[in-house]
Amino acid sequence: MKQTTFLRINPADSVVVCLQPKKQGDIIEVDGQQITVLQDTPAGHKILINDVRKGDNIIKYGYPIGHALEDLKAGQWVNENNLKTNLSGTLEYTYHPVNEQLNIKDEKRTFKGYVRKNGEVGVRNEIWVVPTVGCVNGIAERLVNQLKEEINAQCSTFNVQRSMFDVQRSTLNVHAWHHNYGCSQLSEDHENTRKVLRDICLHPNAGAVLVLSLGCENNQPEDFMAMLGDYDKERIRLLVTQRVEGDEVEEGMKMLRELYAIASKDKREEVSVAKLRVGLKCGGSDGFSGITANPLVGAFSDWLVAQGGTSILTEVPEMFGAETILMNRCKTPELFEQTVSMINNFKEYFLSHGEPVGENPSPGNKAGGISTLEDKALGCTQKCGRAPVSGVLEYGDRLQVNGLNLLSAPGNDLVAASALAAAGCQIVLFTTGRGTPFGTFVPTMKIATNPTLAQRKPQWVDFSAGQLVEGRTMQELLPEFIDKVLAVASGEPARNEENGYSEISIFKNGVTL
Repeated sequence: MKQTTFLRINPADSVVVCLQPKKQGDIIEVDGQQITVLQDTPAGHKILINDVRKGDNIIKYGYPIGHALEDLKAGQWVNENNLKTNLSGTLEYTYHPVNEQLNIKDEKRTFKGYVRKNGEVGVRNEIWVVPTVGCVNGIAERLVNQLKEEINAQCSTFNVQRSMFDVQRSTLNVHAWHHNYGCSQLSEDHENTRKVLRDICLHPNAGAVLVLSLGCENNQPEDFMAMLGDYDKERIRLLVTQRVEGDEVEEGMKMLRELYAIASKDKREEVSVAKLRVGLKCGGSDGFSGITANPLVGAFSDWLVAQGGTSILTEVPEMFGAETILMNRCKTPELFEQTVSMINNFKEYFLSHGEPVGENPSPGNKAGGISTLEDKALGCTQKCGRAPVSGVLEYGDRLQVNGLNLLSAPGNDLVAASALAAAGCQIVLFTTGRGTPFGTFVPTMKIATNPTLAQRKPQWVDFSAGQLVEGRTMQELLPEFIDKVLAVASGEPARNEENGYSEISIFKNGVTL
């Protein structure tokens, strides 16, 4: 991409995106036509390049992103004040399959991972305490802190620097995954909690898991353990605290020490990149998201799928307005129907709460240059590249097929990232234009959409896709990004891990008793 001050993304577009701020009176030239900028317009925002009448569609990425609320002149700043979504309720869709060939070479790349007994591969080897109910969060935290103290003391005894363990990603990383649920929930909410906790227990990034129960909760411990199926009983243990005579912390520590002794012997080995499962997420998006970071992640997703690996796109509300692009990439009519149901069911969820389906962009999105949900969706969906859709997952489902998958989950950053990890992703790639420090229970890499964010928040950002508006090309940047992701998969800590920011959030829709 040549360095310039504005960009027309698609030849059919009726707007250009400012790559640098524009002042009133500036002149831009598009297809030989000189256009005078009518208002000061921030970077990431849109300038109209032809007159439109009230009700006419505004085109970006080659698709409508809404309609004009008034007559608009070429050179005018297009934003949420003069542009309105076209989205409404549920729709009927027709399958028009598009079978685009990726034509990407299989490079036979590898990364260093932990091969588990069932053949799955972890990119971390951590010890996790998973509460079945929020009532035991405090006990879980106490157990984790005590184990960390013992490990640190052991390291000091052997005069081993903590940084050496961090580089090797040993089992020094111990986490308690706090949540508020497991009791006082009904039907779908209760099952969602159980499924996500099951998925965490079975995740290959865990070298060992202590399932910590109270005993009287709705999420009954024996029933929950049965949900795990044929799990590795050596590495996943259950402690029901109400049944312990005396100190439950002492009993928990006995179990954690045994789990640590087992997991600490695990070693990384070279495995095919086909074993890598990566979640695709964006948050705090801006007008650069659909130009830099999302296309870069989309190119990586296509590369990974071509290597036999897996990527998952979620944030269903942020597919609204771009959903037909995904539907027509489904490999089969059955997958198409599942995608239609996923989209319409989420619209029904909005409508059932009396909420419109098109009012998604946050204040930060709007400040960054995203005016409607279609504007956001057409940029958001670029994270999954051009690969065909191979699978469609309900919330809490675990991956069954390689390739590009779609996952039903909301756009909320913590909920969606947790859902991606629960589905089996070892890493989440998170594009952002405004910046965010958080991480879910797997490495959560932040890809900055613009150079300013990367410069302002280097402690949050793992990679800057903003280089694409500084003269770098996608062909130059993609290999560097691939190397970075594989380095994190092989043990290099993501920024959220360095900062100690890791948490989970579970989707809730119904009543709390």
